[in-house]
Amino acid sequence: MSASKYLAELLGTFFLVFVGSMSIVAAMTTGGPILVVVPIGFGFALLAALFAVGDISGGHFNPAVTLGAALDKRIPTVDAIAYVVAQVVGAIGASAVVLVLTSQAAVLSTRNTHPASVNDIQAFALEVILTALLVLVMLTVTKRDPGHVPLAIPLTLVVIHVAGIPFSGASVNPARSLGPALVGGDLSQIWIYLTAPFLGAAIGWVFYRVFERELM
Repeated sequence: MSASKYLAELLGTFFLVFVGSMSIVAAMTTGGPILVVVPIGFGFALLAALFAVGDISGGHFNPAVTLGAALDKRIPTVDAIAYVVAQVVGAIGASAVVLVLTSQAAVLSTRNTHPASVNDIQAFALEVILTALLVLVMLTVTKRDPGHVPLAIPLTLVVIHVAGIPFSGASVNPARSLGPALVGGDLSQIWIYLTAPFLGAAIGWVFYRVFERELM
């Protein structure tokens, strides 16, 4: 039933953004190491979401991942659009709960931004590259080795956060970026995180198709 798939995407994205955001707040509150706490928070949140509802919807929880699946004709366009809507709602809901439990300042601390030492183009390029990697891994492992999906994709997200947090904020997920930005009331730099992941998803899909043809 399609409705259960949409609900699974909403809940999975909610859990990913909520736990990931709270890991940021926790690290900043306690002075914990950001590059350890936050990557693990997001990676293990994705792992839990995949185990909880991934088998129902396919476990996208990310509009960029949904685009990659749609380009590969693994999901109908209508379902892809509904998935993205559900993901955005889940992300906004997660940030709203973070707001209720903490403060607007805390929510603002969870939004994706890049430091002054990195310009918009550099952050955009990094988000494109990191998302391409994520989507390439997703398309490959779900096709060739689905039994290792709960290991490969969350670990890839951990590595992406370790590499990207200091330079672009490591979004690779438009819904994850939009939720905190809207609820926190700061849309500066948001264009990067609403565009770069989609371009990265398309590039990741192109590489996947090239490698698939080589194996035929």
